[in-house]
Amino acid sequence: MKFICPTWITEKLDGFIVTVFVQPRASKNMVAGLHGEALKVRLTAPPVDNAANKMCVEFLSKCLKIPKSSLEIVSGQTGRTKHIFVRATDDKQALMRKIEALAD
Repeated sequence: MKFICPTWITEKLDGFIVTVFVQPRASKNMVAGLHGEALKVRLTAPPVDNAANKMCVEFLSKCLKIPKSSLEIVSGQTGRTKHIFVRATDDKQALMRKIEALAD
């Protein structure tokens, strides 16, 4: 079933690719709406030794209430703009709603 996705979400056969703009060294972890064509995520972790990437996956898994193993950074490991694959394990439509709700 095809969904009408926002421009920052791309539907794949078994999940979604979410474009995320990460702001490291923030005062607290939070989703800060949209930044252009990406979901803006503020993280307390510094952008060294993969700390921000790890925290990004942990934070998004908590927000979406899915296991960390269902998330994978597929591009942008060294930049601020990342493409994160979110694997749909059961109800793809419910997952899509959760992802969209992050931007509200």
